Amino acid sequence: MKNLQAKKNRKRLTVWAVLTVLVLIILLVFRITKPGSMDESFQFIALILITGCIFELWLILKTNNRTFRLAFFVGFFSLLLLGWVSGAVGIIGSENNPENQFYWGVPLIIFFGSFLSRLKPEGMKFTMISAAVYQFLIPVAVLFNSPEVFWGNAGVVGVFILNLFFSVLFIISALIFKRVN
Repeated sequence: MKNLQAKKNRKRLTVWAVLTVLVLIILLVFRITKPGSMDESFQFIALILITGCIFELWLILKTNNRTFRLAFFVGFFSLLLLGWVSGAVGIIGSENNPENQFYWGVPLIIFFGSFLSRLKPEGMKFTMISAAVYQFLIPVAVLFNSPEVFWGNAGVVGVFILNLFFSVLFIISALIFKRVN
């Protein structure tokens, strides 16, 4: 038992050391390349810290059920990919387009849904479905609310396809959560 705990602590230390180095690199790079503009760096740092928190969550999950872990991984990977795409290049137009701020609602839905459901598979299924629906409705809301918005090179259809892609990933996670015993 002590050996297992020591191994878990070594993993924790390694992950947090790597994440700390990444945060320091981001701060240094943004300080050198874009002095005075720290908004982007804080978004990337938030994603890195969220990754660390998810890792901690992964370690303390009380289930050894592989199906649950697979569902969790698919949802987490989808969320990380969404954050990366939205933060790096933007989904609706460029990353500077204010409509891209709507995408921060997806991690909030998943965070609060996970918290409220206490990571129970049934609750996580509904959380991921909620994230998928919200994800798909973002461009619908932007289209009806701000028809003059710049959609970028992908255009309206491309943005809808990309949102559908992320929604499908969240639905896949929900379907895997449904299979957890």
